[in-house]
Amino acid sequence: MASFDTASKKQVETNPQDFVHLCFKFGLDNITVLEVVTPEQPTVEMRQADILIKVLYEGTEVLVHFEFQTTDSYDPEMPLRMAGYIIRAVEVYRMPVYSNVLYLRPDAGRNDPGKFTQNLENHNISIEYKVFRLSEMDGQTILDLKLVGLVPFTPLMQHPGDIDSVQWLRRCVKIADSIDVPNKPEYLGSLAILGNLIYDSQTILDIISEETMQNPPIVEYVAPQARERGRQQGIQQGIQQGIQQGAQETTREIILETLALRLQTENVQTLKPALEKIGNLQRLKQLFQVAMQVETLEEFTQVLNQNKE
Repeated sequence: MASFDTASKKQVETNPQDFVHLCFKFGLDNITVLEVVTPEQPTVEMRQADILIKVLYEGTEVLVHFEFQTTDSYDPEMPLRMAGYIIRAVEVYRMPVYSNVLYLRPDAGRNDPGKFTQNLENHNISIEYKVFRLSEMDGQTILDLKLVGLVPFTPLMQHPGDIDSVQWLRRCVKIADSIDVPNKPEYLGSLAILGNLIYDSQTILDIISEETMQNPPIVEYVAPQARERGRQQGIQQGIQQGIQQGAQETTREIILETLALRLQTENVQTLKPALEKIGNLQRLKQLFQVAMQVETLEEFTQVLNQNKE
């Protein structure tokens, strides 16, 4: 749960405007994102609220709240949890709250009514929130709009009927790779972590490796050098070598970013020298699968040391 939660939060923190527009429907112009709110001293009651974004909406400061769920909530049930979040946020921040729950897994949230109610004579209570089930959202619209914060979630969304799920994953990766973001491996790592809810990690990494290596920078360098030697065979070998080296480097970077996202640690860079010594792409892909499963950095390090060439 923690890794999916971390990957989700990372996208909201870096691209809050996309989630705000999801809450208020896309295309609204009268919204200004002010900041992602991080309580300085979160109380026991408030610490579980996933994301609070302060927004200027029609001239009024309001909060947009997103709760990410991989599964259904039973203790307490989601309506009661959301009611608690909303009331506490209103009490703490003294401003209107637009609350949303976003279900990641296809089988989650099917029975969430989107409101908490108490029907007692003269003591009625009704608190509503918006429910988003990724499996019911039109993923192609998100890809067409290239909404940076939401694209990593698209593998979990509804895909067009004329393609299968693997073709859909490939399309999602291709669009994600085309988006200009400061840290591309981290971005693709978030997509991989979230996509792992319904796709196996080997399929995800294979597609990422294939799609991101279509035009790697190293190919643009190696191919001209081969042409200068005037040997067609050299050109092809140079291109293949460039693709292989680029795939290895991309996989190393995604391994490190995946570990950083899942385990919430900055110590992953200490593993970089060991990973750089591994020149076997298949072995790197195996280590990526390990990175998607381990609970601690020490566990991954043990496996890494066992896989030295």
